[in-house]
Amino acid sequence: MNTSEWFGRKVAGWLPAAKLDKAAAKLASEAKFKTTTAVAEDAALHVRSSKERLNAKLRQKEEALSPRVLRRTLTELQAIVDPGVSEVEGGRRAKGVAQWYSKATPLQRQDCWLLMSEQFAPDATKVKAAREQYEACVGTPDEGVAEIRMRKALVSPRTRLLQRFAVFPEGMRFLVDLRAELLPALKGNKRILALEAELENLFTTWFDVAFLELRRISWDSPASLVEKLIKYEAVHDIKSWGDVKNRLDSDRRCYGFFHPRLPDEPLIFVEVAFMDEIASSISPLLDESAEAVDLSKSKTAIFYSISNTQTGLKGVSFGDSLIKRVVETLRADFPKLKTFATLSPMPGFRQWMGRNASRMFNETPDKLRAQLGRAVGFEPASAEHVMSALDQITTLPERSALRQWLLGCAAYYLGKEITEGRLADPVARFHLGNGARVELIHWAADLSAKGVKQSYGLMVNYLYDLRKIDSHRKMLEAGKIPVSGDVQSLYF
Repeated sequence: MNTSEWFGRKVAGWLPAAKLDKAAAKLASEAKFKTTTAVAEDAALHVRSSKERLNAKLRQKEEALSPRVLRRTLTELQAIVDPGVSEVEGGRRAKGVAQWYSKATPLQRQDCWLLMSEQFAPDATKVKAAREQYEACVGTPDEGVAEIRMRKALVSPRTRLLQRFAVFPEGMRFLVDLRAELLPALKGNKRILALEAELENLFTTWFDVAFLELRRISWDSPASLVEKLIKYEAVHDIKSWGDVKNRLDSDRRCYGFFHPRLPDEPLIFVEVAFMDEIASSISPLLDESAEAVDLSKSKTAIFYSISNTQTGLKGVSFGDSLIKRVVETLRADFPKLKTFATLSPMPGFRQWMGRNASRMFNETPDKLRAQLGRAVGFEPASAEHVMSALDQITTLPERSALRQWLLGCAAYYLGKEITEGRLADPVARFHLGNGARVELIHWAADLSAKGVKQSYGLMVNYLYDLRKIDSHRKMLEAGKIPVSGDVQSLYF
């Protein structure tokens, strides 16, 4: 009997029918209305350790599983890693727990996380002894043997537990979804940090690019796969089947990384358009009525959308490898391609401006500040006057001082702003970390509601010059952001 069956029978045995109906209704209500965020808020209250709860007789008000059910759940989890059972049998037992988990409420799932995190830690005594032995052997012929012993001591039963969950066919999907649900709760419950870290460490190995397959996704791909693109597209929302057909047409390319245990689920995908020059606006790329491009004559490949699909794989990096593999594939298929660049959003720019407008205005040269005053009708102008005027961004003329000022701020944001060792913009962190360069910033490049809300409609090209990727990375490591002369000319 698995945990789900046992739990249901025990509850039925403890409560009269009327109270059972009432309890079931309450659990259903919690499952329907309590989001993961709410779970995180509940966790901000005092959380008893799993050891305290396993030794208790009664549960506290905020706890989902009683001590008795918690002990039963622990027994089933321990049975998964029983050294006397095979991997296959361990995987079968893990599947039983996963089936219970799928029906559990958010708070009951959190109790399961607590057990997995606290009750399957490495043996502290063995770790201490192994560490002391290793430190004593450093510099001696026995150092290697001592290191191996220490590594073995650090392997926790939790690792073996999660490995057993990955055995059954749906196990990898289960673990990825579990971490996606767990991540928002970390802030309010530090007791589950070890479980999250263990999952991330395992995923880093399991989802290494050496085990991923690069596949082209086209209009001829299975409909279920095309539907996944519509679901996961994170940069430019897909509005219709005509829209997705345009992005997957014969003169476009879309590639994704796939894992053998998630064969029908792209982990990340990139959409590519072909042009004669670097794109300056997203509209032509999304225009369903545009004429098809002659791929044999195209010189430029534009990566205009890159989307991660699995929240549970946060922190597992394979985007840089995806771009490199796609570039290699495109160069082999289309030898005339010489330029590889993105047309990217600046998702953090408008929010950053809201926090830094006064600082940027104070650093503006007197001449430009006077021009801004005349443009907004206030002399002397303030940062608030200028920011208010930017609401009319779509009607600003090309030579507007407001336009010049905002482009200068954008250049500073992308090319100079580093806070606590991190670039300000998340998309910039991704591409520049991969060895790209900030190439061009474009005005009114995305006037969709989302584009204006994120960045006043501005977009940026990151150039992937294959000859300079390593040098760009070294520049970034030294604290200098690689930018083109065109972007530098926007500084004020």
